[in-house]
Amino acid sequence: MLDRTPSGSSSGSGTAVAANFCAMAIGTETDGSIVSPASCNGLVGFKPTVGLVSRTGIIPISATQDTAGPMTRTVRDAAILLSALAGPDDADPVTQGSAGKTSPDYTKFLFPQALGGKIIGVEKSHLEGNSDAIPLFKKAIEVLKSQGATIVEVDVLKQINPLGEAEYDVLLYEFKDGVNKYLATANAKVKTLADVIAFNKQNEPKAMPFFKQEILEASEKLGDLSTPKYLEARRKSYAGARQILSSTLRNNRLAAIIGITNSPAPAIDLINGDSWPGPGFSSPAAMAGYPHITVPMGQAHGLPVGLSFVGPAYGEAGLLSLAYAYEQASKQRKAPEFRGLLWGRFTDRLGPSRLRLVQL
Repeated sequence: MLDRTPSGSSSGSGTAVAANFCAMAIGTETDGSIVSPASCNGLVGFKPTVGLVSRTGIIPISATQDTAGPMTRTVRDAAILLSALAGPDDADPVTQGSAGKTSPDYTKFLFPQALGGKIIGVEKSHLEGNSDAIPLFKKAIEVLKSQGATIVEVDVLKQINPLGEAEYDVLLYEFKDGVNKYLATANAKVKTLADVIAFNKQNEPKAMPFFKQEILEASEKLGDLSTPKYLEARRKSYAGARQILSSTLRNNRLAAIIGITNSPAPAIDLINGDSWPGPGFSSPAAMAGYPHITVPMGQAHGLPVGLSFVGPAYGEAGLLSLAYAYEQASKQRKAPEFRGLLWGRFTDRLGPSRLRLVQL
């Protein structure tokens, strides 16, 4: 629907693919910026393991969590694009860890029967509440069962959510460091985050007429990446999330953990901006740097909702296999209908033209 948020930050990639302007696109994610717009636009979105795909040229937020990844209409298309993207890059040292862990052709892992005999962890908190996404989630679980998967309830978010403040601190510290390094070599007059803040203040009516730059200013006030507070926040967020996910996967012998990617897309306005009530599942994989794929699992009131599959580091092949099997069994993706609220002018026989709100 045209009166709902396409989500961000990769909303351009998401809406372009959904509207058939292109066959596939690339998004970038720190925490949810691939999987959330993919879910809202009825797409497959794949955030790979941090280090599988180069970040060279991407304006950074967090060196710990940032990665590019495919946004496509099908799992097969995501596998094709990931095959082209994956691999080491000398300009991005973190990708050296992917050596020997990538595949030149991820499509070879796509099997309709891949769910048979697999144990899938289900985020327990997503089974309760008032969200319109929950009935879709329960229906998706039944599809997984019908394909031979065994379902085990797990409580990942209860352990992950307390780490949210530490994650935010990591993003603030790493944003300043990353942006300063990026701008230092950019062909632009602004060379630091402080320069960006000053430019915005000088051009406030045009640069930020509705929302300001509190987050940029908070980041600028912080120290460098040797600061003890940063080091402790990264240990708590990154190492903590990896331990939680790894132990949950290992102790329950899980092929993946599933959850509701996010709630149906809310309306967006100039007072509250984006407001996301209900469930979401981007943070566990984002904080840990683990792979996460979302696949359409239906619509609520005409709004798409995605099913998330999260797996271990460099477990892309397995996740693609499971997501493909679910996609083929459920067939839940629908092309957009471009319905929304538009203003139209109509002639009234009894008087002058009037503006009326019309639902198309």
